[in-house]
Amino acid sequence: MESERQDAVVVVGGGVIGLTTALVLAERGRRVRVWTRDPAERTTSAVAGALWWPYAIEPVELARTWALRSLDVYEKLAASPEVTGVRMVEGVLGEADLDQAVAWAGARLPGLRAATAEEYAGTGMWARLPLIDMSTHLPWLRERFLAAGGVIETRTVVGLAEVDAPVVVNCTGLEARELVPDASVRPVRGQLVLVENPGIRTWLVSTDAAGETAYCFPQPGRLVLGGTTDEDQWSLEPDPAVAEAIVRRCAALRPEIAGARVLGHLVGLRPSRDAVRLERELLPDGRVLVHNYGHGGGGVTVAWGCAEEASGLAAP
Repeated sequence: MESERQDAVVVVGGGVIGLTTALVLAERGRRVRVWTRDPAERTTSAVAGALWWPYAIEPVELARTWALRSLDVYEKLAASPEVTGVRMVEGVLGEADLDQAVAWAGARLPGLRAATAEEYAGTGMWARLPLIDMSTHLPWLRERFLAAGGVIETRTVVGLAEVDAPVVVNCTGLEARELVPDASVRPVRGQLVLVENPGIRTWLVSTDAAGETAYCFPQPGRLVLGGTTDEDQWSLEPDPAVAEAIVRRCAALRPEIAGARVLGHLVGLRPSRDAVRLERELLPDGRVLVHNYGHGGGGVTVAWGCAEEASGLAAP
């Protein structure tokens, strides 16, 4: 009985970081419960555009290690896109440094090349990357976790100290600001527009001279248009003026988007931090607390690499 108790883990947080971490732990033989306030479909992760690429995440070197490990997993999952939600899709990353990208990922992404003038009216990089449909991927993560013997409980956690388990893994994202507490965790608001896809099959990310980003991601049944990076903004209400600007910027890059029927609007708050916090803390009562939060806009990109490291840190 004691060995079972010592093997128990509670993962707090049910977004992509929490579910992936819980899944890795469960498949390594741990008894895992996920405590989450909201179902995965109502977490910030559900709003992610979800193109694999290290985006606004520090520390850079560790993020690249986590990202490349995650790439290994996503490439395998892409063999069953209808089930996992993961596809390998080609597209252009505008204003990217090709030499830098080749230096750190060229061996894993041998198809990296400069975009042609027909593909992008500027300096861009052509790549074939994982594009994840979170409306499929999050339920898939949940079902695979449950199949591994995991348990999901709907719980609103007021403080991490109340979690009665020998090992607690903190994957609470923006909520870590209050639960740890960690005032360095801040929201970066992102707004998206969902439109009918007029036939676009490749993705595109572009940043203009003013630093505004436009992107379009072809997902099953829709085209996802973005985006915004509004620091310290907490509103979850879509702004009609912002939505119009997003469509306008995307249509300037892909004219066929102009006039596409709008299907919906989404807003998410990225859990930004100067650097991801992925570390083990020994509590005064001898319990283990592992922190895995602060991934900003790169949570999907590094989820598997971070989950495997967090699992190692969660040894009782």
